[in-house]
Amino acid sequence: MYKYTEQQLESMKKVEATRQERLNNLFPRMSAEAKEAVLKENHPDYIESAYETLQVGPNKGDEVLHELAALLQGKSRVLGKKIDLAHPDYDTDVLVIGGGGAGASAAITANANGANVMIVTKLRIGDANTMMAEGGIQAADKENDSPVQHYLDAFGGGHFAARPELLRRLVIEAPDAIQWLNNLGVMFDKDADGRMITTNGGGTSRKRMHACKDYSGAEIMRTVRDEVLNRKIPVVEFTSAVELLKDENGQVTGAVLLNMETGDYLVAKAKTVVIATGGAGRLHYQNFPTSNHYGATADGLILGYRAGAPLLYQDTIQYHPTGALYPSQIYGALVTEKVRSIGAMLVNREGEAFMHPLETRDVSAASIIRECSARGKGVHTPLGDGVWLDTPMIEQLHGAGTIEKRIPAMLRMYMNYDIDMRKQPILVYPTLHYQNGGLEIGGDGFTKTIPNLLVAGEAVGGIHGRNRLMGNSLLDIIVFGRDAGKAAAAKAKTVTLGTPNLDHIYQYADMLKEAGCTEEGVSPLLLPHYARHER
Repeated sequence: MYKYTEQQLESMKKVEATRQERLNNLFPRMSAEAKEAVLKENHPDYIESAYETLQVGPNKGDEVLHELAALLQGKSRVLGKKIDLAHPDYDTDVLVIGGGGAGASAAITANANGANVMIVTKLRIGDANTMMAEGGIQAADKENDSPVQHYLDAFGGGHFAARPELLRRLVIEAPDAIQWLNNLGVMFDKDADGRMITTNGGGTSRKRMHACKDYSGAEIMRTVRDEVLNRKIPVVEFTSAVELLKDENGQVTGAVLLNMETGDYLVAKAKTVVIATGGAGRLHYQNFPTSNHYGATADGLILGYRAGAPLLYQDTIQYHPTGALYPSQIYGALVTEKVRSIGAMLVNREGEAFMHPLETRDVSAASIIRECSARGKGVHTPLGDGVWLDTPMIEQLHGAGTIEKRIPAMLRMYMNYDIDMRKQPILVYPTLHYQNGGLEIGGDGFTKTIPNLLVAGEAVGGIHGRNRLMGNSLLDIIVFGRDAGKAAAAKAKTVTLGTPNLDHIYQYADMLKEAGCTEEGVSPLLLPHYARHER
């Protein structure tokens, strides 16, 4: 069980001593100029040495993080393998790659629109970042709000870089997405009259965060997973898609699969393919810890890129400002933004607030890093410096019992280590959380260059611009998952496939050789390097 050091206990006393003053004098919001300055000086996205220039592919000449470049320019797992493309092991209308919230939503909707659907996922269905999301899902469905206001918040929060057609779709379809989930059985927080309870999040101007305590992602994933099973949609678990198949006309015709238990290669034929493989946290960019699930290794980006689909904003990553810093057993675990949205404040070792509690995630993360580095006011731990998240403020503001009622998962996680966040602040530091960039799509969900290939969820680039607001990721997996499923089912009815091949893989290998790329590793990675049974 965790025991605080004398220095940490002294710092904690300062936090307690300044609590009332901080309650009475809220730290002001930063100006646009101040935000820009703190980002450029402290946010990891601005560290030039962390990037390199791509030598091949649709984004040749663009900058990406070293860890991603190694995979994008790595060797395909199927090179030199004897794979019988003429006799597929699976034949379906719509192949969904990924068993998280986006993949499940796509599969449900494609099935509802009359298509034969199959999900392939490298772990189990539900083993995804969706399951680990806690805070809530945004939708402008209250009388004092509108999709227009939601759009403005998200557009500004994303540094005005979101693709308008994607963001427009996200906010307009948000209320219907909430009702769809509610009708499926998601247990949203509601008042005595049955109205959904909503709260603020960082960067939002209205209370539009719908939550299920702080189990929001788990509850949504439980519900859509059950719907997949109830519809008897085939799910092939512990099986990874390792390359896309194309025909002589450049159409995607399915994928090569790898059984993660046996090492056997399989072939799935499909009229349309939906990439819904999630994020990249387990690449541990710049040695950051991560809140992501075990399989988050950017697989979909590799598959799409090698097939010829361009990336968008691949140089931007979201570092969630409040990852658990201590105890070491939960290092990097997500401390949901909901903790701040209901009243907790970030405080340095002197007990001083240093930012408004609800700045956007990128500004918050950069401010914490600045406090611990440039200003030297972090709290020392064996895992590095961090800051306090003053959780006792929540019950001082809202009354005893609020934490257990509103964020029970957080309370239980820390109680496992004899840390009572109702009485003690907790130590946090930014954790690698979200892949802002991904494969570029049009408003209908299809990639712009590869026929029959769609993308949904975190593997998409452009929905959020260069920073994502809390609650918009759970929203985008539902909105774009459903849209992708509907579009994939419709397209499958008109597709005529040619002969499947892997020519593009060998052409890509030739381009790597010509460019002098000498990466020794294979890709996609599938599991992090510290996997117990990595192949």
